[in-house]
Amino acid sequence: MFKKILVANRGEIAVRIVRACSEMGIKSVAIYTDADRQALHVKKADEAYHIGADPVAGYLNAHNIVNLAVAAGCDALHPGYGFLSENPELAEICERRGVKFIGPKADVIRQMGDKIQARNAMTKAGIPCTPGSNGNLKNLEEAVALASKIGYPVMLKATNGGGGRGIRRCDSEKELLGNYDRVISEASKAFGKPEVFIEKCVVSPRHIEVQVLADAQGNAIHLFERDCSIQRRNQKLIEIAPSPQLSQAQREYIGGLAVKAAKAVGYENAGTVEFLLDSDNTFYFMEMNTRLQVEHTVTETITGIDIVQEQIRVAYGLPLQYKQKDVSFRGYAMEFRINAEDPKNGFLPSFGKITRYYAPGGPGVRMDAAIFSGYEIPPYYDSMCAKLTVWALTWEGVIERGRRALDDMIIYGVKTTIPYYQEILKHQEFRDAEFNTSFVEMHPELANYANEIPPELIAAAISAVIAAHEGI
Repeated sequence: MFKKILVANRGEIAVRIVRACSEMGIKSVAIYTDADRQALHVKKADEAYHIGADPVAGYLNAHNIVNLAVAAGCDALHPGYGFLSENPELAEICERRGVKFIGPKADVIRQMGDKIQARNAMTKAGIPCTPGSNGNLKNLEEAVALASKIGYPVMLKATNGGGGRGIRRCDSEKELLGNYDRVISEASKAFGKPEVFIEKCVVSPRHIEVQVLADAQGNAIHLFERDCSIQRRNQKLIEIAPSPQLSQAQREYIGGLAVKAAKAVGYENAGTVEFLLDSDNTFYFMEMNTRLQVEHTVTETITGIDIVQEQIRVAYGLPLQYKQKDVSFRGYAMEFRINAEDPKNGFLPSFGKITRYYAPGGPGVRMDAAIFSGYEIPPYYDSMCAKLTVWALTWEGVIERGRRALDDMIIYGVKTTIPYYQEILKHQEFRDAEFNTSFVEMHPELANYANEIPPELIAAAISAVIAAHEGI
């Protein structure tokens, strides 16, 4: 097995990978910028190295990171998610320097990262895709002509995009004319490439994704699906496994499609095949994420399979420990992305010092976090500061456990999405599992009730006043 792994990331995912290494008897190496000197992943790893003052650039310099891995004696590198996790150049540099990249091959990352290539590969493999362009759009005139052919609404998307960026819905030719240059600009700034394509917009779909694992011996399996329909501006907020909205037949069908997709491109390691499910119960391939997902925790919770450890084993050259017949799930799991945002103020980021933090606990509760009391959330990174995952045997049970765990969780000093999620859990459509990707948009009133002063804080304030009065 590997002796030492460099974790090319930060925050909660870096802590998650460090813990997996520890359980496997592997030394871990963390990296950090000035903004992360006091970060938890730095404290948890066996070794930690400074990579510069710039809060972001250090995590994006593939050559420096791999040079550091070599200098530190690492024989493997785990990219986590975000940053360079889907950068084929990082995988190529690792290969040249003799450091094993814990992820798929560079050519597969490149192929599936290019949405046009991915669509074409899936079409060839018989995976259903939404109608759209077979290549990058040459100009606005081609976009208008194609949109007229497939019918509005359409989606303009950055070919190399991800994370909900570089995407615009166009309900008419006028909107297409107005959004075309915007998407080109967003694609250039966010991904360094101006290429965009167009596809039919599936209105108010359910967002269903399937976790896959594949090894170098040609074995590929799925670990069932996750429902990621609760999202805001294409950013996921709550993830659920399995989907409470699918029948067993649909579950088996989409799982088979995902394995077929992985085999079609010679995939190795962990990946996620994402689909849209329309109102006619038709599945359409959307994209494949060639990395570990933020929401991998819900899949681990229902299956009992440690996806990160399996990633490491596969990268070392070992076959999967499981065959498809060995994989089953039990109950439901739900993950809440705890974002440092103010739902009442348009979800604006709320960075700053956490004055008090209490993690929830009890049966069926898992916390993935890199925060602690006194930690200063830096303004340079994504606003997600923690992930709360809950499990229960039934759909009703997991909702109630989520409600209880959110009530238990206390973060003072910054505003978070915790009270917003509490409102979602109360909503009857959510409780009835009758929701799709338009749920958040259709219920803006839920944010109006968020961020009320917690009873605990009111009680603490009253107690402080009484104590001060008695002291006088």
